[in-house]
Amino acid sequence: MEAKAHARSIRIAPRKAQLVVDLIRGKQVGEAIAILRHTPKAASPVVEKLLNSAIANAEHNYSMDVNKLVVTQVYVNQGPTMKRFRPRAMGRASRINKRTSHITLVVAEK
Repeated sequence: MEAKAHARSIRIAPRKAQLVVDLIRGKQVGEAIAILRHTPKAASPVVEKLLNSAIANAEHNYSMDVNKLVVTQVYVNQGPTMKRFRPRAMGRASRINKRTSHITLVVAEK
């Protein structure tokens, strides 16, 4: 039995979110929360909130024991990219891509 949580179109680049997500893969839930609280990255509060959501889903929907939960899967996919333009020299414009992420987190009992 496993419980999932999704965060879609999060305004952070997938490459940056991937760094945070790799830290907690395979860890116990309590240890993962501790790691996320002490990681100075912009994605860590988002991933922590998602982890808390997955824990609540496991407890409420599947009656799992919170103390036995482990982060089994966590991955980041690229979401829609917002295209913005920035003025440049000599009347030109250059495009700026503001990337978004879809983050999925799965917890299961060990």
